[in-house]
Amino acid sequence: MSDMIDYSIVPATHASQEFFWQALYYAAHMDEESGIQLASAKTDPALMPYVAGWGDHAGDIGFVAVMSNRSNLGAAWVRLMPNDWPLYRHVNSNIPELAIAVLPDYLGRGIGDRLLRTLIEAAGTLHRGIALSVRENNPARRLYERFGFRAVDRITNRVGGASFVMKLDLT
Repeated sequence: MSDMIDYSIVPATHASQEFFWQALYYAAHMDEESGIQLASAKTDPALMPYVAGWGDHAGDIGFVAVMSNRSNLGAAWVRLMPNDWPLYRHVNSNIPELAIAVLPDYLGRGIGDRLLRTLIEAAGTLHRGIALSVRENNPARRLYERFGFRAVDRITNRVGGASFVMKLDLT
């Protein structure tokens, strides 16, 4: 496969929710867990709030990288999480959380960079900041730092490893 891919970044719609589940599977590194299937993201209580009912809540903003043949390559979205969300022990509950993933076959081609840039520009009109958690050894942490995200705490993640809570101020 050539490094050049013809794709565009388009606003997510309610119909994007199905692809968001697939993207969340990769964002949560479920593909690295033995025996975990794609559909598992939909039934994991720690992951369901990222996607369930997406587009129905004020402040839901997202984008999808789409090829000309309508194949999805990646997605990035933010949403306000439930008030008792664990991340809100580390950042204010009025800060939405970011989920972002590029499908494995398309990593390293700048798609995540474009998705994140587009999302940050759009989120700045509605939100004061964006929060995320990233595994300690995830190379995406450098991408987030390039965009101005800063670690605010170190936590134990869903699978018992170390992650950083990072925040970007948009004001």
